Amino acid sequence: MKHINRLASHLAGFSSGASLGGKVSHYRVKENIYTEGTPADTLFYIQEGAVRLTTRANRQRSAITVIVGVNDFFGELCLAGYPFRLSTAVALIASSIRTIDKEKMLQMLRTKNKTSNSLVAYLLSSIKKHRDHVMDLMTSSAEQRLARVLLRLAHLEKNGPALVEIPVLSHQILAEMVGTTRSRVNTFMNRFRKRGFIDYDGGLEVHQSLRKVLRSR
Repeated sequence: MKHINRLASHLAGFSSGASLGGKVSHYRVKENIYTEGTPADTLFYIQEGAVRLTTRANRQRSAITVIVGVNDFFGELCLAGYPFRLSTAVALIASSIRTIDKEKMLQMLRTKNKTSNSLVAYLLSSIKKHRDHVMDLMTSSAEQRLARVLLRLAHLEKNGPALVEIPVLSHQILAEMVGTTRSRVNTFMNRFRKRGFIDYDGGLEVHQSLRKVLRSR
């Protein structure tokens, strides 16, 4: 029997999110959570589901900036003093999301306990990973960029589990994230599956072996 390691919390002490306080709301597929340009006085913690964040440049079509999943925060830029949302957040799948007041979170950060230490560590790690991710995308082929996106969505570190299951995403969404066409993503995904790097079993299973694509030239 094949054993699947489900996406585990990478934030110590936040297993249910209850320690963060706030209110849990349930969102349907494609339901808006907030819209770019609206006041930013709360941040969010995903207990179940996945969220797509998009931003609009001038009058161009919205571009995907990131997709976040279980145990991720989003909207956290309000903690840095941004008064308005810089992106639009939409539920990719049915999701349970905890809404936390900005002032309450700032107060929590000042207490220097286990929760605040975990949150600070997460935010610093998130900034570094995002910077490294952008640099990698600038110097990689489209196939390698897709592999990096899948590994990042799965939070699959080098020393992590053999595989992680994430929600299935449309090839159009992946294409927009990678900066290529849907047909090329379809070709790459089929190649990944044939080589045993990914699999479908209800969700999308991302394997550690997908890292081999990053070493190929």
